[in-house]
This record gives sequence, C-alpha cells and structure tokens, in this order.
Amino acid sequence: MMHMPGLLIADEDALTRKHMADLFIDAGYQVTVTDSAAGVLYGTLKKTAQVVLLRPRFDELLATDLIPLLKKCNRNLTIILVASELPLALIRKARSEGIFYHALKPSRPGDEEELRQAVKCAFEKVTHDHASEWLH
Repeated sequence: MMHMPGLLIADEDALTRKHMADLFIDAGYQVTVTDSAAGVLYGTLKKTAQVVLLRPRFDELLATDLIPLLKKCNRNLTIILVASELPLALIRKARSEGIFYHALKPSRPGDEEELRQAVKCAFEKVTHDHASEWLH
C-alpha cells in the first residue's frame, strides 16, 4: 500500500475548509481538516500531516505564535501560510519562523492554481528531504 501524502487544512471558516479539502482530495492528497489550534497541534504531533495550510490568525493566536510550536513538534513540517492581505512585518516574521510559502487565499473559483502549485512543491520538498535523511 502506497502512503498518501498528508495535508492538514487549518481554517476557522467551514466553507473555505470544505472547498480546499475537496480541491486537494480530488488532487490525490490525504486531507485532514481542523478549525482549532489544538487540532493543528494534534495533527502535527501525530505526524499525520507533512504539509499544513495555515491561516494568519487562529483561535486568537497569530500564526507567528503557532508556527514555532508546530516546528518544535515536527521540525520537518512544511507550513504554507494562506492569507489575502497581511502586514509586511507579519509576513517577515512568519518567514523567519520557517514557513515554506505565503499563498494568497483564493477569492473566487479558478483562483486556486497558486495554492495548488505551492502544495505540490511542498510535497516535492517533503519527499526530497525524506530521501536525503535515508542517505545520511
């Protein structure tokens, strides 16, 4: 049995979660969704997710507060911050905390290509990093 790549979608908005889940399930990913910071931490600790799509604010926590915790749980976790408009200072802080990519939140059907490509690249990185670990 081939192991399916694990994607965790962390978003408080039910419609957005469903739309993104459908998009990535159709693309062949093993998708888990959560609407809480606790769910993100759980998925990270259990290592069911290799890639996380994360909103900038979650359960009154800023993503920049959550990212270091997630990285402590799983240093190989690949995080994509999904947001429409963010202050430059927040983007810089998220990058310094180790996000893989900042993608614009799709605002209408057909806007998902950037996010789809970011997730594809994130899983290619995960696969490459995993292969490198076996070589060392």
